[in-house]
Amino acid sequence: MTSSAEEPRPATPYGTPDAPRLAVRGEAHLEVDPEIARIGVTVMARGTDRRSALDDLTRRNATTLDLIKTYGQAVEHLETGAFSISPELTKHGRGERIRAYHGRVHTTAELTDFTALGELTTRLADLDLTRVDGPFWALRPTSPAHREARQQAVREAVQRAREYAEALGTTLAALVELADIGAENSERYAVAASSRMRSAGYADAIEESRAAPLDLEPQRQHVYAHVNARFTMAPPEL
Repeated sequence: MTSSAEEPRPATPYGTPDAPRLAVRGEAHLEVDPEIARIGVTVMARGTDRRSALDDLTRRNATTLDLIKTYGQAVEHLETGAFSISPELTKHGRGERIRAYHGRVHTTAELTDFTALGELTTRLADLDLTRVDGPFWALRPTSPAHREARQQAVREAVQRAREYAEALGTTLAALVELADIGAENSERYAVAASSRMRSAGYADAIEESRAAPLDLEPQRQHVYAHVNARFTMAPPEL
């Protein structure tokens, strides 16, 4: 007894002649200065027995941490990561004979003062059996650059939609949907550039013969934002 005209109609993903739907993509690319620089410091030790290797590693690690902490507020974050001490077996002879023990501790330091970065990196690399990796330039997750990129992508999407509507001699009516590209799947489009520098030091850190600080130029960071936007338009006169 119910007529088909009374049944609810499914939503039309492509709009209707009375309300055409327009889908566009907005993009933004910003190039900004980095906010932080991370360096990785690996301290190593070697001894003929486990205790001597562990004592040397403890002493060198303490020296490294004390040096980093002398830079005060220039170091925003400092944490110790992996620690290991392992035996080295002899290559010849029967049985499992231990030739030496190798130990290492990895520390990560995050700096915001790039003026101190070159000096600290050089002094760390000048320490005995110490390896330095970095710097790894980056932005904070809360950096205003991310917000500006997203807003710029939205503005670009609206401008692009208006241009399409103007080409049809009509105007936008309403925003139907706005979504990050990848919001419905696992694709990732945000990319931040980083640079890497490696150095290793195997000489004692002697104050009188300290090496000249490295001149490290911060690498510009690239911030991307992409959005999908769907609008309805006033019916054009075709």
